[in-house]
Amino acid sequence: MGQEKIQINNQQKKKILTATLRQKAKLILNALDYKQHELSILICDDHYIRELNRNYRGVDKATNVLSFPMQEGIPDKEAEDSESYPKLLGDVVISTDTAQKEADEAGITLNERISQLLVHGILHLIGYDHEKSEKDKKDMDDKSLELLEILEPGKELDVF
Repeated sequence: MGQEKIQINNQQKKKILTATLRQKAKLILNALDYKQHELSILICDDHYIRELNRNYRGVDKATNVLSFPMQEGIPDKEAEDSESYPKLLGDVVISTDTAQKEADEAGITLNERISQLLVHGILHLIGYDHEKSEKDKKDMDDKSLELLEILEPGKELDVF
């Protein structure tokens, strides 16, 4: 990844402000105390994310966001302290097609919806999982709201 800690690859036709997206990702990582970690963000369309969802999750439909953690299976302390493991958190993949539909339905902007999805994706990369239990879902929701207030102050966006 070179010197850039946040890589953004826009593979779809909508114009996405990559500088704004990079800044939001940095704010999230800083707030979570993952300042030294690297992150890759892929912005794509429904066709591409459907293919990923089918190949990696066995679900043959488009979705809004997928996360691919690179630290899975490595105990947190060991990953933090070891030079042998990269500080790459992983990849967050966001479909702007689905994000735009959801933004329209919620009456928010595409950028606001991308903020929600970016928070959700990064939280998954660091181990949050809303599907494990109600407590885990509440913990993830609470952290999401805290981060969304940093990214979109005063907007009172709902969680994922």
